[in-house]
Amino acid sequence: MVMQLSPDETRVIGCLIEKEITTPEQYPLSLNALTNACNQKSNRDPVLELSEAAVLGTVERLIAKFVVSEHSGYGARVRKFQHRFCNTSFGNLKFSPQELAIICELFLRGPQTPGELRSRAGRLCPFGDVTEVEGVLRSLTVREDGPFVVRLAREPGKRESRYAHTFGDAVAGVEEGGSHEVAADHVEKADVRSEPVSRLEQRVAALEADVAELKKLLNDRSVP
Repeated sequence: MVMQLSPDETRVIGCLIEKEITTPEQYPLSLNALTNACNQKSNRDPVLELSEAAVLGTVERLIAKFVVSEHSGYGARVRKFQHRFCNTSFGNLKFSPQELAIICELFLRGPQTPGELRSRAGRLCPFGDVTEVEGVLRSLTVREDGPFVVRLAREPGKRESRYAHTFGDAVAGVEEGGSHEVAADHVEKADVRSEPVSRLEQRVAALEADVAELKKLLNDRSVP
């Protein structure tokens, strides 16, 4: 099952992956550097204005999920953070350099076409052409431990379909056909998450009543 992350969590992880690749000499990142990366005006969509407190709160949640860890040297005054999202000894999630570049760009900029991903993810890992990007996207779509990417229905007037990652909430507008099973999987997950709390409470109350009735029957039978 693919882990579920909030938009702020994917932004933080995407920034950590990006900076690990593009500026390894400055990685791991301090809270200030990570906040600046999250609010960066280039290579981001949407552009955010997160406070350091908001970023720290997101980091703490990711640490609790074992997706981010603190990496500060002995006696260091500044806390620094690194991702444990993938390609580490702490988890089973493994991506090739090209797969990781695409996932990172989808985390940072949302759904994109293969052409957009080729030009944008190329700064993280080279791609020969759009066909190569499409091959990596297909791999991410059909992986047994995924899917990590889904193809969205083509927008009116657009020549290419966009692709979205599956680490967030259920993806709207998933294309029918080749991605039908992926779409159904996300609808099922969305239905479970969106079930009203009151309905769950009613189900729990009914179960408790059934248990109480069973206990009563057992007690009646045990009476001489």
